[in-house]
Amino acid sequence: MTDEFEDVWRRDRGRVLDVAYRMLGSITDAEEAVQEAFLRLARQGLGGVTDARGWLITTTARICLDRLRAEKARSEYVGPWLPEPVVDLPGGGPDPADRITMDDTVRMALLIMLESLSPAERTAFVLHDVFGLSFAEVGEVVGRTPAACRQLASRARRHLHGRPVSRPRFEVDSAVRRRVAERFAAACRNGNLDELVAVLDPDVTGEFDSAGLIPGAPLAAVTGADEVARTLATAFIGVPAVFEVVDVNAAPGVLVRLGSRVVTVISLEISGDHVAVLHAIGNPAKLSRLNRPAEP
Repeated sequence: MTDEFEDVWRRDRGRVLDVAYRMLGSITDAEEAVQEAFLRLARQGLGGVTDARGWLITTTARICLDRLRAEKARSEYVGPWLPEPVVDLPGGGPDPADRITMDDTVRMALLIMLESLSPAERTAFVLHDVFGLSFAEVGEVVGRTPAACRQLASRARRHLHGRPVSRPRFEVDSAVRRRVAERFAAACRNGNLDELVAVLDPDVTGEFDSAGLIPGAPLAAVTGADEVARTLATAFIGVPAVFEVVDVNAAPGVLVRLGSRVVTVISLEISGDHVAVLHAIGNPAKLSRLNRPAEP
């Protein structure tokens, strides 16, 4: 690897990974797409490339778009499919929160909504609305005219209810969100059903991504404070688990450990002083990165 190529890798890899993760919702798949883009650049050489970052973003976006178009596994997924979480671990660790820009565009709620878009709409929205590429540049990725790409992005915005991507779904002070997350973690830790109900919005919705691999895990969304609390109690009461408040996809959430192993990551959407939506990821494949030994 030449010094020039190493400079490009160090300078641009994070930005390209940002694009890939928002397009795919999977850190593992995003890193594979970025790796493939850099391999293509290495084969081509930097000599004829005037803008390495732009070339890498365009190439990575094409790779991601091809994956989205070919993706069939999610339609066959058992139970809810949720994005692979990015966790900001205290003291650092194997999760790439230090390499992926943590802002409102990685909020779990937005990534889940992006799943409802067509591959072309998602690509246009992410590249233009999130990363500021022109519609001409988007057209190079999706193979359509700039005008058609403008329409793709417009349809995506309408589908997402016109909510500005820079604003979270629930406007709550960060200190308040943290306190609510601490109350939620304490209620789970204490195994207190009444405390759990009290911290949940009466109309709370909860879903659990287990890929059908965890016996007893709900395979459909659970609604209502009593039902969600009972589901959580069934999963965790009597289990010697540790509940730790951490940032999950740029918002307070809870990391659940059994011994040294992470068994669940819970992303919380908070409205006022209650949990309005919770997304729990327990699929072992999506937590494998968190359970890797830290690199020396």
